[in-house]
Amino acid sequence: MFLTISTTGNPERPATDLGFLLHKHPERAQTFSTSHGTAHVLYPEASAERCTAALLLEVDPVALVRRGKGKGRGGAPDSALAQYVNDRPYAASSLLAVALAKVFKTALHGVCQAMPERAAAALPLRVEVPALPAKGGAELVRRLFGPLGWDTVDAEPVALDERFPEWGASRYVRLVLEGELRLADALNHLYVLLPVLDDAKHYWVAPDEVEKLLRAGDGWLAGHPERTLITARYLSRRRGLTREADERLELVRLAEADGLDVDDVDNAVDESTDTEERPVPLAEQRRAAILAALERAEASRVLDLGCGQGQLVQALLKNPRFTEVVGVDVSVRALTIAARRLRLERMGERQAARVTLMQGSLAYTDKRLTGYDAAVLSEVVEHLDLPRLPALEYAVFGSARPRTVLVTTPNVEYNVRWESLPAGHVRHSDHRFEWTREEFRSWASSVAERYGYGVGFTPVGPDDPEVGPPTQMAVFTRNQDQGQDRNQDRNQDQKQGRKQKQTTDPTAAKEEQA
Repeated sequence: MFLTISTTGNPERPATDLGFLLHKHPERAQTFSTSHGTAHVLYPEASAERCTAALLLEVDPVALVRRGKGKGRGGAPDSALAQYVNDRPYAASSLLAVALAKVFKTALHGVCQAMPERAAAALPLRVEVPALPAKGGAELVRRLFGPLGWDTVDAEPVALDERFPEWGASRYVRLVLEGELRLADALNHLYVLLPVLDDAKHYWVAPDEVEKLLRAGDGWLAGHPERTLITARYLSRRRGLTREADERLELVRLAEADGLDVDDVDNAVDESTDTEERPVPLAEQRRAAILAALERAEASRVLDLGCGQGQLVQALLKNPRFTEVVGVDVSVRALTIAARRLRLERMGERQAARVTLMQGSLAYTDKRLTGYDAAVLSEVVEHLDLPRLPALEYAVFGSARPRTVLVTTPNVEYNVRWESLPAGHVRHSDHRFEWTREEFRSWASSVAERYGYGVGFTPVGPDDPEVGPPTQMAVFTRNQDQGQDRNQDRNQDQKQGRKQKQTTDPTAAKEEQA
């Protein structure tokens, strides 16, 4: 099996710079040992105008079968390797991807000390793979490579036998890619997508494959329209690994959408000491106040929006009146800690049926969050930039519309009582703002008026006569007439739909009369 990478140039920027970028001299053929064969790098052509590097991998199919450990003969993880006669010596697969990563390791990482500016710049590239197994056909090949910046993605099906065209096409395609890309990006595309298209790997997929995928997919995989398919196939459909990769890639996508670093988005776990909880056990008082408010609201199905490490979810599960508890957070790291705290893997079936942890951003509407009795935003709103608050308001109060919404947030006036908190500082390094009591009441009243809720306020913690409580809580209750108006609108729409059906469908009209 082999592939070629070509580029063009001129006397000022000769095409033979490709040798520097690949760290392989164009005037020498080089050989490398791999775990399943021998890789050769050679240059069929090398001039200032055009340079082509070829990677040829020789494998022993009999040795592959005998050395395999898996589901095929000899335990081969790829079922094709269960047969002594197979396509592995000829078709581009995970074997070629592994060889590419070993032989062109430095180029794959975009490193070239001799020509760093060339390594960072886009080059006119042409990649050819004569025999690429494509489970999904030429259309899938175009769907995978098309969004990655290639100007041309030519996937020509290979006939089963050219002498008998009536036999049709095989599962292989001849792939030609053309475009201006960084060499490192092109190599990473091939490293990930060759085994994805083959939909098989010659080795067992271990947990470290997630890191390999994220590293090779940096900058393009998170936003790829076929991300789910790529992740599942690359990780051999191992559900635990696929779920982990999807969650981390979703975090990257959300960070890119907001123009932030991943660490800025994945900030629900504070690695420093929480100054808010040092002087008094305020977190416990806050949870107790929330539980009491939920009981007064007679809520049984509760959303913990921005659940963090799962402390409130854990407290809710201890009370049997809460029949369903859903924790939502954008941070994969926080959800992992929450799952560990709750011991989800060891939880009994009945208890596990009561709890769900899911990743999601509160700045976007989510149909999964509709239909619940209550939602809690405990110490969440202050982590958002003020321009993002209207999006959260609509997602919670306008779209999800639970019957009761609880919002707790620090009272900035109380900060002067924290001896360990420097003057003018907020309580958490990620707080974008902290409101006074008047500011919080003004915001809450405005939200309630816009979305048809009533609102009341409850102090949490010691209520200082001068500066108020350390935490302030707003309890929103959806107005009954708002719910009735919505039901009336829904009933009116249903009646109108029946009338339209009767006028266009005589049979339906007769059935309605009957």
